[in-house]
Amino acid sequence: MACNKVKMVIDKEFRISEVDERIYGSFIEHLGRAVYDGIYCPEHPSADEYGFRSDVKEMIRELNVPIIRYPGGNFVSSFNWEDSVGPVNERPRRLELAWKSIEENKVGLNEFTKWARNAGSDVMMAVNLGTRGIADACNILEYCNHPGNTKYSDLRISHGYKEPHNIKTWCLGNEMDGPWQLGHKTMEEYGRLAEETARAMKIIDPTIELVSCGSSSLTMPTFPDWEAVTLQHTYDHVDYVSMHQYYGNGKGDSEDFLACSDDMDEFIRTVIATCDYVKAKKRGKKDIKISFDEWNVWYHSNAADNDITENHPWQVAPPMLEDIYNFEDALLVGLMLITMLKHADRVKMACLAQLVNVIAPIMTEAGGGPAWKQTIFYPFMHASAFGRGTALLPVISTPKFDTATHVGVTAVEAVSVYNEEKEEVTIFAVNRSIKDDAEMTVDVRSFEGYRILEHIVLESDDLLAANGPFNEKVAPKQTSQSSLDGGTVTSILHKASWNVIRLGK
Repeated sequence: MACNKVKMVIDKEFRISEVDERIYGSFIEHLGRAVYDGIYCPEHPSADEYGFRSDVKEMIRELNVPIIRYPGGNFVSSFNWEDSVGPVNERPRRLELAWKSIEENKVGLNEFTKWARNAGSDVMMAVNLGTRGIADACNILEYCNHPGNTKYSDLRISHGYKEPHNIKTWCLGNEMDGPWQLGHKTMEEYGRLAEETARAMKIIDPTIELVSCGSSSLTMPTFPDWEAVTLQHTYDHVDYVSMHQYYGNGKGDSEDFLACSDDMDEFIRTVIATCDYVKAKKRGKKDIKISFDEWNVWYHSNAADNDITENHPWQVAPPMLEDIYNFEDALLVGLMLITMLKHADRVKMACLAQLVNVIAPIMTEAGGGPAWKQTIFYPFMHASAFGRGTALLPVISTPKFDTATHVGVTAVEAVSVYNEEKEEVTIFAVNRSIKDDAEMTVDVRSFEGYRILEHIVLESDDLLAANGPFNEKVAPKQTSQSSLDGGTVTSILHKASWNVIRLGK
């Protein structure tokens, strides 16, 4: 087997930006078993007094997720938030049109917000700009954030929540460019609606941050015109534009699949360029930041999901989008994290979609069974734990190769994060060659007096290996494949591997 030679330089002065911890956010939608039988299962042995699973909550704390987007997703575009508050036994059962399910509203806005805070997370709330509009967005904001002595704030107090929730991040709808979305809008329609909604919401609470809907994927026919047109309406009132992207390996081509993070990089660069075009056109002073609030691998469950929605609709919490992830999926998740860290100056929030059961790092067995960790749990956990600080610009020399649909694919992708307070630096690296190991030498002379703390690796001889309850085939391990001598780190990166190399003083 050949061994690729890779050179890299990292320097504490080559700074991209401080990493906003919200880049390690996630997402819970009222979809499938994400809420019911996922985070909420009153009959489970680990359930707390409110019916939420403590075992799942502990895994979420292990991921250290600082913000969670809620309640959708496509679900939000027909969501009547009033159905989800007040006495549970008085809440209506509703037809949920996005996923052809029944929503019982046993868990609603107040319960979720309380649960999220208990799990160590803030809430990113989405408002319905599909079937509803400005007035309802203002009403839910008043309910959540106004102290009292008004109709909706007093309604919240009557529901047992005297203190306001103070939710500070709000999404102006979801995927409004998508024909599948209830209340789908043209660019001009959404731009005007989002502008007026944002204006009204910031009158109620000027401290909130707002996310304007961007394109639902790089392949949307309206991309990037959608951003260029909608942001000309919303630029003065919003802080972020959203990005969504999922990848799959339906063709069974692993080399091409692992190159998909290059598409993600192109997507981010194009959105940044479009935002800056609008800034220039409006003679603006601020940079629009990116909220990459849906991203993941998603393709394994498509056939089963189509069968449920077409042949078995209107169930309560059916098992939908339950992708069982394999090892190569974990590698791509790691590559996507590296890509976002390389753009830490503009990507300030991101939400791994989703968190439990639905295209998720955490799974629960139906009927009160155990919770367990999917393969993708680990790269996300490592990045969240060690990727806080300042992202450093990596200068890399690496062999390249072509795949079925990608040209000039780098054999090794890497980025580093410098935690100045802890005097630690972490290198995240993926060897995406599925044939050859790599010897990576890293010039770390600017980190004088540092030593190697550990080298964690996630690897498998089987790219399709998957985890399950009581059967964890893919898990990280410590390795001695890195050494430091004379200001140079030398690491062996095995073929198809996720590597976390940590240095400290």
